Amino acid sequence: QVQLVESGGGLVQAGGSLRLSCAASERTFSMYTMGWFRQAPGKGREFVAAISWNGGSTNYADSVKGRFTISRNNVKNAMYLQMNSLKPEDTGVYYCAADPMTWSMNSDTYQYWGQGTQVTVSS
Repeated sequence: QVQLVESGGGLVQAGGSLRLSCAASERTFSMYTMGWFRQAPGKGREFVAAISWNGGSTNYADSVKGRFTISRNNVKNAMYLQMNSLKPEDTGVYYCAADPMTWSMNSDTYQYWGQGTQVTVSS
């Protein structure tokens, strides 16, 4: 079972940048689709970005395209989310997740989840 731990969240002004990291406990991480999801206060969890097992494919929510970049380093068992030009509406808890079976943007198919890291963007 893969354990995931996020880090890198914090408070930033609008227009600023943050880099989130997700550390995985198992080498099997390298075979999984990985994704970032977020949950704003009072809202459901939403897809942010996904990356295939070898990094060859990525996908982004329309709301973050051109501002966020997902990447991974399978040697280090790590995944990253570089967030630039942050907006107040990007505020929320960001979760990394692993999908062992599919290439998906649907949170229901992701079996392993981290505990989340808070991102707050002030206006």
